[in-house]
Amino acid sequence: MEEALNRDVKNKRIAEIEGKMNEPGFWEDGKASGELMKEMKNLKADLENYDTLKGSYDDLQTLIEMAEEENDDDLGNECLEEFEKFKRSYEDYRISTLLSGEFDHLDAILTLHAGAGGTESCDWASMLYRMYCRWAERHGFKYEVLDYLDGDEAGIKSVTIQITGRNAYGFLKSEKGVHRLVRISPFNAAGKRQTSFVSCDVMPDIEEDLDIEIADEDIRIDTYRSSGAGGQHINKTSSAIRITHLPTGIVVQCQNERSQFQNKDKAMQMLKSQLYLRKKEEQAKNLADIRGEVTEIGWGNQIRSYVMQPYTMVKDHRTNFEVGNVNAVMDGDLDGFINAYLNWLAVR
Repeated sequence: MEEALNRDVKNKRIAEIEGKMNEPGFWEDGKASGELMKEMKNLKADLENYDTLKGSYDDLQTLIEMAEEENDDDLGNECLEEFEKFKRSYEDYRISTLLSGEFDHLDAILTLHAGAGGTESCDWASMLYRMYCRWAERHGFKYEVLDYLDGDEAGIKSVTIQITGRNAYGFLKSEKGVHRLVRISPFNAAGKRQTSFVSCDVMPDIEEDLDIEIADEDIRIDTYRSSGAGGQHINKTSSAIRITHLPTGIVVQCQNERSQFQNKDKAMQMLKSQLYLRKKEEQAKNLADIRGEVTEIGWGNQIRSYVMQPYTMVKDHRTNFEVGNVNAVMDGDLDGFINAYLNWLAVR
């Protein structure tokens, strides 16, 4: 694993950035200097995380030797506890090494849209929104609502949130697709089981200036009044922006910034990211067609089922990973699904 860490390469890059920091005018370009500082922080974090894991391994080895020498049952039990902790840390670190995609290190922008089914689907969207917010909190990530549309009676018709934290997109890219809920609906007086669907889109928050040309005649820009759970930062005037890209049908929305101009800039950034990702996906599909591979159609696929009645189970249909504790999953315990997806992706 240490070879995969590329310690020498990382240390060399850290030294290069530190050298640039000492050059005159380094801090004059705030955006460029900020990106380099962020890169250096991530490189140092990689090295520190490995060193911490290696230290835990060495401590565990010492503890095991002590327990064997002294034939101490209490020390033996402590060894088992520490071993379980080490296994979890090792698995987390191993999974992080799979995040080598071009945008995996970036923040994520996640959008939920309730499917057909009225109030039931809107309620399901609000449950998923809570689930992803809880997941972010578990990982110490920040989240911010960019756009929010209430359901007619309850729940959410659509919501877009930005989740900020290292590798947020790398982890959450596993969530893109359609999520299916089976339960006895609280909105159904007959007490019958119902099936609801919510689509989830995830894209990286690409801040760099992408080489994507968008003609004025290809987009329609609408303004509307902000609404929903945006807190004090939501401007209640008609400053929210919706941009529709006519050739592709892609729609992006933003209502959280303090002015119409800021909302438009953020929405255009999101649109460029979507178009860039679509271009990359088309290139990958063409390459796969040349190789004769069968690839998954990402958007619109049912990726996961959440069953609450007559039994409880959450199952991912791509990896076949499943758990029986639905409540834990809805409280943000998604790491098993994310890890299984990254492992599945690595061996495809």
